[in-house]
Amino acid sequence: MLRQLILAGMDVARLNFSHGSHEVHAETVARVRRLSEELNLPVAILQDLQGPKIRIGKMDEPYPIAKGDVVYISTTAEGRRDNVLPIQYETFAEDVREGDLILADDGKVTLNVLESNGEDLVKLEVVYGDAIGSRKGVNLPFTDISLPSLTPKDIADLEFGLKQEVDWIALSFVRTAEELRELKSRIRMQGADTRVIAKVEKPEALKNIDEIIAEADGIMVARGDLGVEIPLEGVPIWQKTIIKKCNAAAKPVIVATQMMESMIENSRPTRAEANDVANAVTDGADAVMLSGETSVGRFPVETVQAMERIITVVEEAGGIYHRNMSADKGSPTYIHDSIIVSGCHLAETVGANAVVGMTASGYTAFHLSKCRPKAHIFIFTHKRRMINVLNLLWGVRAYFYDNSESTDRTIEDTIEILRLNRRVTRGDVVVHCASMPLAQRQRTNMVKVTKVE
Repeated sequence: MLRQLILAGMDVARLNFSHGSHEVHAETVARVRRLSEELNLPVAILQDLQGPKIRIGKMDEPYPIAKGDVVYISTTAEGRRDNVLPIQYETFAEDVREGDLILADDGKVTLNVLESNGEDLVKLEVVYGDAIGSRKGVNLPFTDISLPSLTPKDIADLEFGLKQEVDWIALSFVRTAEELRELKSRIRMQGADTRVIAKVEKPEALKNIDEIIAEADGIMVARGDLGVEIPLEGVPIWQKTIIKKCNAAAKPVIVATQMMESMIENSRPTRAEANDVANAVTDGADAVMLSGETSVGRFPVETVQAMERIITVVEEAGGIYHRNMSADKGSPTYIHDSIIVSGCHLAETVGANAVVGMTASGYTAFHLSKCRPKAHIFIFTHKRRMINVLNLLWGVRAYFYDNSESTDRTIEDTIEILRLNRRVTRGDVVVHCASMPLAQRQRTNMVKVTKVE
């Protein structure tokens, strides 16, 4: 199945650490890596940390409810006892107040807090819903929760993920940029430089969105929890706003949750779902993500194929290219940013077939992708792990190259590699963004146009 998903167009495999053991995830990582090498198709691995996700405790069966019913939620109960339900949140009774609304199961259940003993038991009234199921998620949109962004489980999962050399790590329920700095500090302490994605799904994150984007290496618009934590009608505008801000900052942005939800059970998406995917692409998303559709759905391959077709049609229609073609004068890398922007302007003017960049840090790739050139973006790097990392970025395909003899020789070599891989052919125009002297591997400081002989 993984082979079929990769061949259908999967660029990134997301491992959801809300579920599954380390043994199961290790097996999946090994399979993805093996298939990626065998098929010669890079696949990035994204470790999605659970974060302070609040869930109903384990119960043998769903508990039926109706409007007006009174239920109790206990932080110490093991399993259900009459109308007393367990919850996996030790300070729940301390954090909630009378009148707070509690939502469960992605908002399908709404409960109103009647009273709390402040220690371990909360009395609630059912507002909406017909059943509360085992392990269902719980959201407290009007409550300041005291749980840390990195839980003890997350810290153990992080250590495991870094040993597995995952390419990206997503932090759930981010509220402040400081939480990202803490995660990055832990990553550095283990001698790694793995990139970090901030999942935006809390109202506090929206208040601090500019600082979060500045600190993160990428952003995920996690619409599932976000649509429960804030009024549902606000999600589309925030999605567009976040995409625009990320594009301007050269940070990849993922749109996630319920993109093709009906394909969990059906072999074709709805017209609304096709429009949802198309609009995300048109707005400037780097990636559109599937979750339940491919993890538990009946038609995982068909879902990826359908999404790929929608993306292709939108991109062929045009209208998404040559964006963000400016550099921030206040940036310490303004000169280098301007050279990359100039290279993309030049590619548009001369009708280039490819824009080629060299990178060690990924900087050139991120900024070329930001400009959305219509020409293909090909990146060459001497760091093999960077090839998978860059697979998350819009339009980027990366190749390994470890020769820094001279800039002219490198340009010749990269064109030959692309020619052998049938990416360019005789007569094609290629724009190179590189640095001189090449051996020093500094930021981009030159642009050269070449016609393939």
